[in-house]
Amino acid sequence: MRLLPKQAPVPELLVGNETSDDAGVYQLTDSIALIQTVDYFTPIVDDPYMFGQIAAANSLSDVYAMGGEPKTVLNIVGYPIKKLGADMLAEILRGAADKVKEAGAITVGGHSIDDQEPKFGLSVTGIVHPDKVWKNIGAQPGDALVLTKPIGVGILTTGIKRSAVTHAQEQLVTETMAMLNKTAAQTLTAYQPHSVTDVTGFGLLGHGSEMARGSNVSFEISFTQVPILDGAIELATKGVVPGGSKSNHRWLEADVEYQDISPEEQLVLCDAITSGGLLVSMSEEEAERYVEELRSKGLTDAAIIGRVKEKHDKFIYVKR
Repeated sequence: MRLLPKQAPVPELLVGNETSDDAGVYQLTDSIALIQTVDYFTPIVDDPYMFGQIAAANSLSDVYAMGGEPKTVLNIVGYPIKKLGADMLAEILRGAADKVKEAGAITVGGHSIDDQEPKFGLSVTGIVHPDKVWKNIGAQPGDALVLTKPIGVGILTTGIKRSAVTHAQEQLVTETMAMLNKTAAQTLTAYQPHSVTDVTGFGLLGHGSEMARGSNVSFEISFTQVPILDGAIELATKGVVPGGSKSNHRWLEADVEYQDISPEEQLVLCDAITSGGLLVSMSEEEAERYVEELRSKGLTDAAIIGRVKEKHDKFIYVKR
């Protein structure tokens, strides 16, 4: 982002790249703003149908994180058609189409190239009222922090590649990634969140530090309250950790202070995630009601994981 050329201010551009937010937002009318986002990556599970589902859920998530409703998507495909054949690609596209349909959006086209390594993702367009855009800045001291999905996804998917997870763990992480943030976002519209983002490649602490920095506050996170996928800590202890999670941990050294948190637990908190949950800063009273409502709707991992404090030396403090 820092290397992009500076643009002259445009009044209609409600959210650009200044705060590393989840998507761009451009106002069209007094009541409609356009949300635009794009994401794609290489396969992280063996099942092509589930890969398509996960890729779609991951791309759609950015629209939900801005408070919007997905409307249309374009598929982005890099695929070695001569090497792998068309059937596998058809399953990827079918998985994505089913997830897009679940979101209430439609697939309107896309673009493909012949590539030596499979890559897939979506460009998603959504809409939101200009006065109801959620941003990753605005967290206020006294707020509670809510996380709607468990972390540890990157570690478990690395475990899948190394044949180090059980079938139950593989099924759980796959279902977690394929779950839309639709329910979490739609439920949140009845509340007054101060700041919202989704947890993806920079991990819980990476995206949390962006939110804290942009809001000029500090976060205090309680490790024991953070929902973590079964097996993630044990795998991290065995060294089954993706390179991205290790990079996140190094990148955050100056921003985070850990209090009685083991090195393996620190890596879990920094774990590079695909299709993670929403991280929400909201009033304490609303946070308790929001979590209770999410759990009643089946999002049983949703939890209050910390508090927002006045700005201190570090952006994030992690305690037991």
